[in-house]
Amino acid sequence: MPNIVVPELGESVVEARISRWLKKEGDRVEAGEAIVSLETEKIDLEVSAEQAGVLTSIKRQEGEDVKIGELLAVVEAGGTAATPPSAKTNGAAQPAKAPAVAAATPTPASKAEDPRATPTAKRIAKEHDVDLGGMQGSGTAGRVMKQDVQQAIAKPAAAPAPAQPAAAKPVAPAPASIPIVRRAPGDRTEERSRMTKRRQTIARRLVEAQHTAAMLTTFNEIDMTAVMTLRERRKESFKKEYGINLGFSSFFVKAAIAALRGFPPINGEIQGDDIILKHYYDIGIAVGAEGGLVVPVLRDADRMSFADIEISIRDFAKRAGDNTLTLQDLTGGTFTITNGGVFGSLLSTPILNPPQVGILGLHKIQDRAIALNGQVVIRPMMYVALSYDHRMVDGREAVQFLVKIKEFIEDPGHLLIES
Repeated sequence: MPNIVVPELGESVVEARISRWLKKEGDRVEAGEAIVSLETEKIDLEVSAEQAGVLTSIKRQEGEDVKIGELLAVVEAGGTAATPPSAKTNGAAQPAKAPAVAAATPTPASKAEDPRATPTAKRIAKEHDVDLGGMQGSGTAGRVMKQDVQQAIAKPAAAPAPAQPAAAKPVAPAPASIPIVRRAPGDRTEERSRMTKRRQTIARRLVEAQHTAAMLTTFNEIDMTAVMTLRERRKESFKKEYGINLGFSSFFVKAAIAALRGFPPINGEIQGDDIILKHYYDIGIAVGAEGGLVVPVLRDADRMSFADIEISIRDFAKRAGDNTLTLQDLTGGTFTITNGGVFGSLLSTPILNPPQVGILGLHKIQDRAIALNGQVVIRPMMYVALSYDHRMVDGREAVQFLVKIKEFIEDPGHLLIES
């Protein structure tokens, strides 16, 4: 009798939370079919049946925390699915309906069963009787995401358009108004919800980083004129050749690697009383996801081209959105780059991603007046920040590292030599 247990969850992950049972007791399951969805501190994953059978017993309930190897459920191989109560009367089974009749009219629940949809999307679709058939999702390969179902629910049914005279010009639709919800007098309601495993881990690791590391931050500013000019000149040919836009991320990844070569301690970590210097460059790229920040890793980024980096980052962003990043994507990393500028941040202090000892923070590009060759000029400027662990990295090294980043970005030709 095969058991369903909590699988290996990846490096340093020992616990998960049962987010949702996809099957119930008595259901027939096929080999490889997902039975339960688990939420971990890094990703959500589904546990599947190893062989066909019937789910005879569920041992742990939704919302419970479980550890690797713990029993979740029991599947009886080759068993018979339980007969629904409605199919029995006074203990006697009723004659089964003809298959053709049963298949002719799909139930509302069947409309929500679409293999292209995420478990959360299926659940919401089932609750609101939304038909997933034919819905084009925003996830990878058209996968239907939670936000796609929510948009379908919020979208009002289209009213038939009134007939227009043949010569009439089309009228532009009025902009959708944003509903304003005003708090009623005396309304002091509160909402309590349990922290997700990922949010708990983010909170724990951020506090840990500040309590265990001697974290300091140094700042500088970069004139982005040269990179912006280069991007403008090469954007069409780059997209034509590689099928992706040339962004800023690849420049900063290349600049960070070149600077790390000159300051090896920033690419290392502390293990007890030992200092580990890493002579490879696995660069973490912080990506904002629905459940919290995740940091997928560009493996051997020093061997990647500009196009390789841009394509990988685009893929990370898509898979973070549809929750298909793997544990392998998120483990390791020797140095991290985070870009608060995409959310409008002008200046911030990034927090270390333990056990790494350095993180580079990028910010919004903004036109500012600067002094250049005795003249006041307007240039697109970006503030950058380097947070570092002072136990391993001296202030002088941190400042010089950030100066190197500035030099490489303000004169991108250096990157060709350093690469």
